[in-house]
Amino acid sequence: MELYLDTANVADVERLAQIFPIAGVTTNPSIIAANGESIWDVLPRLQNAIGPDGILFAQTMSRDAPGMIAEARQLSKAIPGLVVKVPVTAQGLIAIKTLKKEKITILGTAVYSASQGLLAALAGAKYIAPYVNRVDAQGGDGIRTVQELQSLLEMHAPESKVLAASFKTPRQALDCLLAGCEAITLPTDVAQQMLNTPAVESAIDKFEQDWNNAFGNLML
Repeated sequence: MELYLDTANVADVERLAQIFPIAGVTTNPSIIAANGESIWDVLPRLQNAIGPDGILFAQTMSRDAPGMIAEARQLSKAIPGLVVKVPVTAQGLIAIKTLKKEKITILGTAVYSASQGLLAALAGAKYIAPYVNRVDAQGGDGIRTVQELQSLLEMHAPESKVLAASFKTPRQALDCLLAGCEAITLPTDVAQQMLNTPAVESAIDKFEQDWNNAFGNLML
């Protein structure tokens, strides 16, 4: 199972990488824009934050296949080992097929259906990113989409894997993992919610109070 942080905030990555067993960091144009730094400045810093074994993801901006291909090459050259995110559109599928031949690792992104994700996998994308919460917001069932896509990949494209994205709660992420999803990417606030449960702090406070009452200090 691979856990990624979905952010371009270098400070957050440096802090949370000490806590969570993360495999790397995913970004997208909106995340980069919200961070306010040039992509060419922030990507090297993110790569340094996750270390040489961490996997970094960045997305193309062009809408047509030739532009996607050119940008993917540019990103791959700038950050060796980077996974290029390509939206799964008709033009995106053309780009994915070409980039697969060039051995550039691709994530098919902006996936809203299992059939769309399967096409990206068959075209050569290693990772497929269904948007769980966004599917729910459109009246669909994000977890079911992940389940269906996971089953389709296991049967027809076993070299590809689901990297589920777009989460608002830890529960959504856990349901994806229970569905067999091999990788998820979490916004930093959702990742922190996995640990920041009020009941945990309350239990620790009670342990300290009882110990202090008995021994007059908080030392073993």
